[in-house]
Amino acid sequence: MSQRGRLDRRSFLTRAGLAAVAGAVSPTVAAGARVARAMQPSGGRYDFDTIYSRIGTDSSKWDAQIAKYGRAHVEVGMGTADQDFQIAPAITRALRVRVAHENYGYLTIPASYKESIVDWNRRRYGLEIAPESIMHSAGVHEGIISTLRAFCPPGSKVLLQTPAYDGFYTDIRVVGAAVEESPLRRAEDGRYHMDFEDLERRIDHDTHAVILCNPHNPTGNVWSRADLMTLGEICTRRRVVVLADEIHCDFVTRGNHYTPYATLDDEAIVRNSITYKSVSKSFNLSMMKCAYLFSTNPDHLVRIRGAGQHREEMNTLGIIAAEAASTACDDWLDQLVDYIDGTQTLVESFVRARIPGVRTLKPEGTYLAWLDVTEALERVGAAQTAAASGAETAETVFQRYLVDHANIHINAGSSYGLGGGGHMRMNIATSRQLVELALTNMAEALSAV
Repeated sequence: MSQRGRLDRRSFLTRAGLAAVAGAVSPTVAAGARVARAMQPSGGRYDFDTIYSRIGTDSSKWDAQIAKYGRAHVEVGMGTADQDFQIAPAITRALRVRVAHENYGYLTIPASYKESIVDWNRRRYGLEIAPESIMHSAGVHEGIISTLRAFCPPGSKVLLQTPAYDGFYTDIRVVGAAVEESPLRRAEDGRYHMDFEDLERRIDHDTHAVILCNPHNPTGNVWSRADLMTLGEICTRRRVVVLADEIHCDFVTRGNHYTPYATLDDEAIVRNSITYKSVSKSFNLSMMKCAYLFSTNPDHLVRIRGAGQHREEMNTLGIIAAEAASTACDDWLDQLVDYIDGTQTLVESFVRARIPGVRTLKPEGTYLAWLDVTEALERVGAAQTAAASGAETAETVFQRYLVDHANIHINAGSSYGLGGGGHMRMNIATSRQLVELALTNMAEALSAV
């Protein structure tokens, strides 16, 4: 990057309260407090564009990368899939009321919490969930692991449609099962599609489950009702239970529609499934450790509790935050989804017009961008560097290249399994100012080679 470009960005970061501190990470909680008032609705509108600093709060997306690469090399953290926005004010108010009680003894899940889940899904998606079918979980991962323990003996196979969220691979390894990868088909226009022939061909007597991600992480696909019905028919006929991770369901871009697996028209298909949800993505409450799973099949739930050894571990503040989110924050989320949609449009148009060697399509869902960097890898000689090191992939080399030359951190596509090569995942759930800064940095870095 040019010296002029660096000076301009340093000036920008200084104004934003994110300036580099030589050799150290400067806590910026106070800076966050200064912009907090900007989040309050003005004329009914929330402000998602004011930069809200997380540096110095032990953020894995920011502080962990700064510790690894140095503050001067991380102007924008875009890895870990959480948001940089201040949470909805109604959640903060609910937490303050509960904190004022100053006692955090053992909690019994209140009926109002499950009612808020039922009402949310009915109101937003026309999905009816029986309260007694809801099992609390500390996170979607914990729920999936309990289910895999219940249905998948050690050494058995779990199907993933790849590229797939890297956390699923860990979940499967934890229970001693093996990953069976079924690559999604990529059309000439760059869109991904389920390959049903390949999926069924990979099912044998040792295949007990498939993890479905809808919307799909990292490609951003929002699967159609027809796709889900075809998948469901195969899995029900072949006795493969469907684990439907729908954690990103609240983020769907304009013109697309999320179909909950539990609303499919065939009762047998729905009974052959368990669904996993959480407020953690939608309302940025990941560390509140509050998720849930449900199924219309009571035998599945009994099996998860027993053989799966599932424990409904609770976090008092997580329950409070989740209930507040589900009962008082529709407007905040609607505005956030609209903001994310606009940012996704910006990313697609900016990449097409200004970043050499990179391609992307506006995703149907999630707040993630899936970048095709095949040509960019060639421009920087990533494959040759990876081969010489013997310990890296071309994508991890490119990840480091962007840290060193563009001062941004995004995820290497190779970590998402078969089909992830030649790609990078970028989290755009941050101020549009920072997204534009990151894209400009990337454009300059790649234009220089």
